[in-house]
Amino acid sequence: MKKRGAGHHDNDAALLEQLLAQVVPLPDHGRVIHPRPKRKPIPVQRLRDERAALADSLSDHITWDIETETGEELVYLRHGLARPVLRKLRRGYWVIQDELDLHGLTSAEARALLVEFLNDCIRSGARCVRIIHGKGLRSKNREPVLRTKVANWLIQRDEVLAFCQARQVDGGSGAVMVLLKSGRRKA
Repeated sequence: MKKRGAGHHDNDAALLEQLLAQVVPLPDHGRVIHPRPKRKPIPVQRLRDERAALADSLSDHITWDIETETGEELVYLRHGLARPVLRKLRRGYWVIQDELDLHGLTSAEARALLVEFLNDCIRSGARCVRIIHGKGLRSKNREPVLRTKVANWLIQRDEVLAFCQARQVDGGSGAVMVLLKSGRRKA
């Protein structure tokens, strides 16, 4: 292999010029060629991060003490709130403004739906909602799998002030009534 010297550029330029001397430009076709619009970049990593944050926002691995008053009844009152708030929730003082039916779903499906539902409730200003988790009659060992998980997920959300088992007319042990923070925003 020969090593080219410093003058090889001059020879290449002359050779190119000689080769292109016979080239004839194509005739003008009269059409305008518009540049293709650039696509907006897809923030793939941000979307992955948001999905991961959603999955991690409600963990199944938090242990908590459920305050029980009648054996197996789910009861929760955020620290600092007065007991009458829970009493009012239990007696149906607030009108149920929305509800979510989770029974029949897998744990992962239920968690994702619950997060979306709570976010929608906060945006819409709903204060009292019912979440139907089912009684577990069709699940393995006839145990309500989602019942404890829903309670666990709810206490992890700052906007949840209190929850309790629904009244019989509202679903009984297969549902939970949830009181959310007021959606009022300061101007």
